[in-house]
Amino acid sequence: MRNGGELLVESLIALGARKSFGVPGESYLAVLDALHDTKGKLDYILCRNEGGAAFMAAAYGKLTNTPGLCFVTRGPGATNASIGVHTAMQDSAPMLLFIGQVGTDMTGREAFQEIDYRAMFGTVAKWAVQIDQVERIPEILARAWTVATTGRPGPVVIALPEDMLTSLTDKSPLTAPAKIAFPAPQVEAMTTAQQMLKAAKKPVILMGGTNWTETGRSALQSFAEQSDIPVVAAFRYQDQFDNFSSAFVGEAGVGMLPHVKALIRDADLILAINVRFGEMTTDGYTLLDVPVPQQNLIHAHPSDAEIGKIYVPDLGIHACPNSFAQSLQPVSGAWTDWRKTARDAYLASFDAPAQPSPVDMVAVMTYLRDRLPEDVILTNGAGNFTVWPNKFAKFGTKARLLAPQSGAMGYGVPAAIAAKVAEPERMVICFAGDGDFQMNCQELGSAMQAGAQPIILILNNGIYGTIRAHQEKHYPARVSGTTMENPDFVALAKSYRFHAERVETTADFAAAFERAAASKTGAVLELNISPEALTPRQTLSQMRAAALAAKEMA
Repeated sequence: MRNGGELLVESLIALGARKSFGVPGESYLAVLDALHDTKGKLDYILCRNEGGAAFMAAAYGKLTNTPGLCFVTRGPGATNASIGVHTAMQDSAPMLLFIGQVGTDMTGREAFQEIDYRAMFGTVAKWAVQIDQVERIPEILARAWTVATTGRPGPVVIALPEDMLTSLTDKSPLTAPAKIAFPAPQVEAMTTAQQMLKAAKKPVILMGGTNWTETGRSALQSFAEQSDIPVVAAFRYQDQFDNFSSAFVGEAGVGMLPHVKALIRDADLILAINVRFGEMTTDGYTLLDVPVPQQNLIHAHPSDAEIGKIYVPDLGIHACPNSFAQSLQPVSGAWTDWRKTARDAYLASFDAPAQPSPVDMVAVMTYLRDRLPEDVILTNGAGNFTVWPNKFAKFGTKARLLAPQSGAMGYGVPAAIAAKVAEPERMVICFAGDGDFQMNCQELGSAMQAGAQPIILILNNGIYGTIRAHQEKHYPARVSGTTMENPDFVALAKSYRFHAERVETTADFAAAFERAAASKTGAVLELNISPEALTPRQTLSQMRAAALAAKEMA
């Protein structure tokens, strides 16, 4: 006989779970007790806020392609964790959020901290469920694991009533995950796709999403290079294709470069692989007509629900990205200049002017591109500062980017900690704005306790940069609610036993970074950034002047 908490934990271990993140609560004490004896088999990383824990689980799932686990208590714990569920959904990252729940004898009475989680998460998660009978734990957990990892991966929310977890059962735990073959493309569909590619004059490959394997990515790169077709990565998935390949021409995301917009808009055929056509990737759904694009569209996706959801494809192929990529055969056409022009524009995009700032991020990124190991993991949250890791870093076949498609502030620090939990030997660098950092800076305590301390670069310009940029464009010279007074970040980081320094000038950065890289307890470097350096190619003052001039002309 075992109780529900023990049955749950033993089943998770059998499914392959090795790490979990959470904040303790009295509503799932039986699970915490079961985790007491699983150190080294299923570790529990103690977090400081449920939002940070959920971000860690979402990032862990995105990095490993296995569900990131998060345990939180009912009510406030669940509402705090909801930001991670939303992020995992938009990132298509596998995740399981376990929420302690009121006892089944109190359900529906608005008991202390009671929420109907199926209703709360019904439109946010891929699936939300409550386990009311202890015997059903293996059944529902097996289904949840499969739902989270197949089709378009995503988060599953599982509510665990307190009395269910303490109930005894002789039900056996799971012994292994289900072996499910991913969907492969039909021969007839691939024949049609090859014919469409051969007939194109200006083809483009648009790729992204999760669940790529090394074999699948290599097959796609080989096809693109042999066929001389330009490849554009979807928003914040540029780490899924070798940026050093002659076929790679940039990322379709926030601050989309003009040549990428033109490439997608002017293409006569788009081969979309494993992408969900989000707002950022389509420049607000303007680059392709809704619902029928002017461009011929081949859309391959492991979830049939994504094919035709927004754009009607000329050919929809229900297939996982890896089997699809391996089924492609090289084609040839008169589009070399088309690809080369885009590649040249991508390479030229790194040549930005010197920044009007004590620490010049153009120079910093130039240094980092030469310095970082090939298997580096970069993370970021949300803000104007993300242009630096997203547009000025190059990702080879071993590097990774963990960045939220949801545009959630505060993701970068927990994501970096999760990355160090998953890959302790790799260099992990988080880029954070001063506002972004303060959304989850308390998770430095989680990193300290878990021995999972990354390098964090705080780009401190004293403002909420993205909102200030919108302010200056639409309400120039009327600053409201975007200027911050910040704490002593160096002292704060040192209190969490991180190595910490404030970098005052560009000339100081290289030596400071080397000291950070040598630190055994992680590092926080606070970079002195001027508010004027709001974007790489337009200062805050120029932004304001342009808006004022336009206002006067109107």
